Amino acid sequence: MQSIMKYDFQQGAFLLVDKPLEWTSFDVVNKIRYALRKSLGIKKIKVGHAGTLDPLATGLLIICTGKFTKKIDQFQALYKVYDGHFTIGASTPSYDAETAIDQQFETKHLTEEILRNNLQHFVGEIEQVPPMYSAIKVNGQALYKKARKGEKVRIKSRIVTIHDYQILEIKDKQISFEIKCSKGTYIRSLAHDFGQKLNNAAYLSKLRRTQIGEHHLKDAWQLDALIEHIHGYTTTDNETKESA
Repeated sequence: MQSIMKYDFQQGAFLLVDKPLEWTSFDVVNKIRYALRKSLGIKKIKVGHAGTLDPLATGLLIICTGKFTKKIDQFQALYKVYDGHFTIGASTPSYDAETAIDQQFETKHLTEEILRNNLQHFVGEIEQVPPMYSAIKVNGQALYKKARKGEKVRIKSRIVTIHDYQILEIKDKQISFEIKCSKGTYIRSLAHDFGQKLNNAAYLSKLRRTQIGEHHLKDAWQLDALIEHIHGYTTTDNETKESA
């Protein structure tokens, strides 16, 4: 892992962070921005992320500071790799575990062969409708806010690319998977559509992003460790300046 001493946050820095469970991507950005402002003794600093992760997802988040925020679009365009679990035989309005199960179905007839053969429909370029519970804005308001108010909105489909899609393990109603996909792919929608194609149901019960382009989760900072290093770096730097 790159030493924090090599970062120039105000000019521009690139950070790999492992997003904690139940944190939003903006929570992580705000936490880092606050730590930098406090430690550097400045009022403003640009901090942004390259690719949102849902609160119930964990894993790799690219954070940019200073002039590096201009590169965010480049990072967002990179392919992503995820692993996680689908739960079959049940559906939720959000397509993940954020909302309660609203329908349940029998799954005894869904053999491993049927489940694995179903994957062929979701490899390559596919048409996908984003979930209603998403941050996509319609008329200036995020869809998830409309969903929570019970509003119905017609969502346009989009073309995404699934480069690779593997079932790693099938245990009871849990399907462990790994997916390599293009920018803009909603894994929750993949789970939902997977269930629909089976004439059944499925929702996303666990998700972790392990890779963005050639950047890997194994090289990422734990958020608490990063914040500690930011404070330690600036404190040491200030002490060095005072003693010079």
